[in-house]
Amino acid sequence: MNKFEERKNTIYALICDDLYVPMKIKEIAILLNIPKTSRADLQEVLDALVAEGKVEVSKKGKYAKAQTRTVTGVFESNARGFGFVRVEGEDEDIFIGKDDRGGAIHNDTVQVRITASPAGKRKEGKITAVLAHGKTQIVGTYEASKTYGFVVPDNARFTEDVFIPIEHSMGAVAGHKVVVELTEFGGNGKKPEGRIVEILGHINDPGTDILAIAKDYELPIEFPEKVLNQAVRVSHPVSEADLAGRKDLRGVQMVTIDGEDAKDLDDAVSLTMEGEYYRLGVHIADVTNYVQERSALDVEALERGTSVYLVDRVIPMLPHTLSNGICSLNAGEDRLALSCIMLIDQKGKVVDYEIAETVINVDERMSYTSVNKILALHDEAETARYERLVPMFRQMEQLSAILRKKRMQRGGIDFDFPETKVILDKSGFPVEIRPYERNVATKMIEDFMLAANETVAEDNFWQELPFVYRTHEKPDPDRIKKLSAFINNFGYHIHDDGGELHPKELQKLLAKIADTPEELLISRLTLRSMKQAKYTTDCTGHFGLAAKYYCHFTSPIRRYPDLQIHRIIKDRLRNRMDEKKKEHYEKILPDVAKQSSERERRAEEAERETIKLKKVQYMSQYIGECFTGVISSVTAWGMYVELPDTIEGMVHVTSLRDDYYHYVEENYELVGEVTGKSYKLGQTVRVMVVGTDELMRTIDFELQE
Repeated sequence: MNKFEERKNTIYALICDDLYVPMKIKEIAILLNIPKTSRADLQEVLDALVAEGKVEVSKKGKYAKAQTRTVTGVFESNARGFGFVRVEGEDEDIFIGKDDRGGAIHNDTVQVRITASPAGKRKEGKITAVLAHGKTQIVGTYEASKTYGFVVPDNARFTEDVFIPIEHSMGAVAGHKVVVELTEFGGNGKKPEGRIVEILGHINDPGTDILAIAKDYELPIEFPEKVLNQAVRVSHPVSEADLAGRKDLRGVQMVTIDGEDAKDLDDAVSLTMEGEYYRLGVHIADVTNYVQERSALDVEALERGTSVYLVDRVIPMLPHTLSNGICSLNAGEDRLALSCIMLIDQKGKVVDYEIAETVINVDERMSYTSVNKILALHDEAETARYERLVPMFRQMEQLSAILRKKRMQRGGIDFDFPETKVILDKSGFPVEIRPYERNVATKMIEDFMLAANETVAEDNFWQELPFVYRTHEKPDPDRIKKLSAFINNFGYHIHDDGGELHPKELQKLLAKIADTPEELLISRLTLRSMKQAKYTTDCTGHFGLAAKYYCHFTSPIRRYPDLQIHRIIKDRLRNRMDEKKKEHYEKILPDVAKQSSERERRAEEAERETIKLKKVQYMSQYIGECFTGVISSVTAWGMYVELPDTIEGMVHVTSLRDDYYHYVEENYELVGEVTGKSYKLGQTVRVMVVGTDELMRTIDFELQE
């Protein structure tokens, strides 16, 4: 037993002694003869005991033995006042009623007492202490009065307005979007109080709405000057010295294939035939050559974790000097790369491969649209323009089909929900919203990147080196049971072998429902039953891809784990992976994986929020107009209807005036008490737009008969 555990046991024994408790920290220190200089160590032990649920701490800071089971987690508030506490390592969140929040606000780390654990349902709890405030700044709209002001938070999860003394308003006027630093957190009937630290602009200024969302998610907008200066210093052209020891692939025909507006081109592909075998090259920008570990650039990249793609801007992980410059695989320019070159047979098996530091020179910068015109639309003009590359594209199409078939045969799940494309005018107003469909070119690049990621992950696994894997756990059995019970209503079945579900079962289900009326309904429910992929240091496999080995290797410009993986690979290739290096990576990689997963979730939430806002703005011009859509979700308070352009709105249950409707959870439907009329997932309905709310990011529909 180490010293920390011994101290924990000693302190816990003292707190369990009824003669002394409850006690404040200073009383514990006196009884145990702990000097003031060691008070921080004592606090660390007490925090650990609270986190383990062994000890409770009152609002007055008194510690006592936990009378009931308590846990520590992060509180996630809902606009309606209630919330949930997310506990690390637990699959299910804990429900917190409106009156049981204990003064906690969104993102606070809290201590929760479990008050109910109903069988088959979510646990319920009461927050007994706020251990740390997760949010010290809030973004919102300033409203002015003669002697004071207040800020209405943009994030509906913060249910209280923030009081602003006039001397702390920074001269803001009504309608300004501002960042507020909280000085008082409120509670017990008192409003939170704060001071304005930044004025973002007026609500009517172009781009202010998106900037406000970026600030609300604490996305770093500007790079520190030190980082920008370092980016300029390292961005020198490829020199002869850079080429030393690298494999020269400048004579190999290769292209980049990206969206038309992409500027950070970090992957190129090449393909040649060797008899019946395909020689596929996936060439990735060698960003680590310019971003050295522990440098200012590296520290900033780790802090950001990922590039963030908002509807009107990109917040890059690396400065544009690098991401759009020397690290971008621009056509006709020598570039340093890390290449995964695979020999693949006619069944899609990688029979041989090489991972090497290389120098490349891309022949052509292609777009998905252009390659799709050649391969799928057989456009004569486009085919003639890229005549010298067309044979390679045809071979790539063949290999892509082989790789995809192999992945499907092993059970890989392919959810093909369309992404949203938002077109803005110069003022930032959405003029068009449409689904962004995958085509033959996007799927081709996807297949090639997956092949490289799997090859690199498996290579490293057998090397038994510290690494960052991309893992996806099996779905929660209870969720699969619910899904299985529901699809039985349609005559479908999921087979699990003694509770062990294979991804092939879900893939077979999706194949069976293809082109049926219930396809959208069951596809969505299947997706909701899945867990979220994350970064880990253990290779536990990727359920959705049915892959034993998987990592993210192909985007080091925009994802930190890829950058970290490149460093590990290069250390091995250069014979620098000694025991000291291994120990170094084993020490830092768990935190890299955890933080990267958190930053990824933050980025995804911010991206979704900006799209939701633009959808609301877009639909505000169609109040009173009717559309046909599909019921995409059903809840006790209403149903969501999705239109063909991916816009989703809510039909509130209170607007269903022809009957009183009950929510039947197991069937995901609303059923009329008298008429028996039902509304369920996947059903096509006609709706009218009756309202929009930019602050809540909501669109209200009413059903039309």
